[in-house]
Amino acid sequence: MLKKITVLILFVLGLTFTIQAQTKAKIFKLESYGVLPDNKKNSAPILEAALKKIKSQIATSDSIIIQFKKGRYDFHPEKALRREYYVSNHDQDNPKIVGIELDGFKNVTLDGNGSELVFHGRMLPLALIENSGVTVQNLSIDFEKPHIAQVKIVENDTVAGSIVFKTAPWVSYTIKDSIFYNRGEGWEMQPIAGIAFEEHTKRIVYNSGDIAVGTSRVSELAPGLIKAHNWKNSKLIPGTVIAMRSYYRPTPGIFIHKGKNINFKNVKVHYAEGMGLLAQLTENIALDGFEVALKGKDDPRYFTTQADATHFSGCKGVITSVDGFYEGMMDDAINIHGTYLKMLKKIDTRTVTAKYMHHQAYGFDWGYAGDSVQFVKSKTMDLWDHKNTIVSITPIRADQNEPIKEFKIEFAKELGNEIDPANFDIGIENLTWTPSVIFTGNTIRNNRARGALFSTPKPTLIANNLFDHTSGCAILLCGDSNGWYETGACMDVTIRDNKFVNALTSMYQFTTAVISIYPEIPDLENQTTYFHSGIRIENNEFETFDNPILYAKSVNGLTFKNNTVITNQEYPAFHSNKNVILFERVLNADVDDNQLNGRTVDFLNQETNSQE
Repeated sequence: MLKKITVLILFVLGLTFTIQAQTKAKIFKLESYGVLPDNKKNSAPILEAALKKIKSQIATSDSIIIQFKKGRYDFHPEKALRREYYVSNHDQDNPKIVGIELDGFKNVTLDGNGSELVFHGRMLPLALIENSGVTVQNLSIDFEKPHIAQVKIVENDTVAGSIVFKTAPWVSYTIKDSIFYNRGEGWEMQPIAGIAFEEHTKRIVYNSGDIAVGTSRVSELAPGLIKAHNWKNSKLIPGTVIAMRSYYRPTPGIFIHKGKNINFKNVKVHYAEGMGLLAQLTENIALDGFEVALKGKDDPRYFTTQADATHFSGCKGVITSVDGFYEGMMDDAINIHGTYLKMLKKIDTRTVTAKYMHHQAYGFDWGYAGDSVQFVKSKTMDLWDHKNTIVSITPIRADQNEPIKEFKIEFAKELGNEIDPANFDIGIENLTWTPSVIFTGNTIRNNRARGALFSTPKPTLIANNLFDHTSGCAILLCGDSNGWYETGACMDVTIRDNKFVNALTSMYQFTTAVISIYPEIPDLENQTTYFHSGIRIENNEFETFDNPILYAKSVNGLTFKNNTVITNQEYPAFHSNKNVILFERVLNADVDDNQLNGRTVDFLNQETNSQE
């Protein structure tokens, strides 16, 4: 069934793109509007004026191409757009300073012709707001001075508990009251955490994870050479490169809001202070050769984005990432989910109030009349056998200028006595705004936390990808109505023909095995149903220095067949989970025809020492 659906999806997308290509497009050259490369001028206000003029010259039925002349374009906060955007999974401070905004366009291609778009200060580089049929292609996004300070360890005195580090040439800093501050145009910050990279491989240092950094009690020995008098970490040998950062994530590199049929081709994000790309409330998004990556093997940087490479919240239709390249980011390569609202009060049998709960998820629509929903008991993650339809949904707020956090929702059918927040913590999931996923031919490497996260009930294909030294688990199927409030149950997932190379070199949240099926269930003992289902893991190759390959919790229907495990000794085994496969509340599992180092073995509940 999944294969048929995949073929149909690709056919429909291909047909759409063909029809668009056959439509004669009007071409607008930005150089004709004064937007010129390589002059170091602030392109933000000039480009804003050009887009306004172009918009006034087109009809809604026109198909247009907006072209940059190849070169470098600089964007500064001064005279740039200020917008109030509430961006899922980011810090909700406003206004955002926007470099380029496409708002309300239809059938438009923004073609960079290989241009570099370089941003300064704190900015949201590209915002796509309520567009339809938009393609962005052939450009890169970067910042002149990233908000992550890259330094290299010069000396490490583990006895005295001091470290000498050297800042990268592009890092600007100041020291005030013995505190090191990274700084740029209009901003400065004290880094409070870091990720350590091996000097020559650009991989994250084994068994290091998030580290404390020595930015207090420092002194300058020479320009760019800093001694941290209270920094002790024996793993930071001289030559180790540290990405020193905060956890602040104000804006992504690309923001997509309420769009339809949005496409990216040959687009690269080299840095963003939040995620590389964040899409919300959008139908059909295609990433073709999309990259969140360094500028090649000679790039002196070791890091890319402050958070996820790509992130999709409350989207529907089809999300595709084909032939992508994701490396060096401070979080996952992709995360696809919806958002649970917490039911606060049952007004009557068909009406409730409900609220966004996470501090980085509020301020935007959650659903619309006609949307299908379901309900979950938060502590056990049991789903009620009760789907309903929204009749009306209204924000509850004292002032129209307040961000949306709470809703009054009326449903078509009576909820029944049990679905009442007086009895349980209850999450509400919007099933209409859930997508199908095709994630194929991608490379994910040398990043923090995890590789790819999926939480959608629609068909999900994860195939022919390379997961190379993801420092946490490579694939996570999650779901959480207690902390992150990210929906929901996966019901049709195929993981096949992927290669996994030495995942799990550090410990992060939910990283119990290379493939971790880990819904957050505080009261698993009293769960009566199963959360995930329909998961097939077949024909994959795992190269690993440690034991845990698959962990699954609360699954009905799981296949793990024809997979190959090859052990190595690149690092010492250290994970607390010593099982190759570990199940908790798993029903109808088929584990068969798998190989370990060339021999067929029964992995189920078997402990295997990968160092033997």
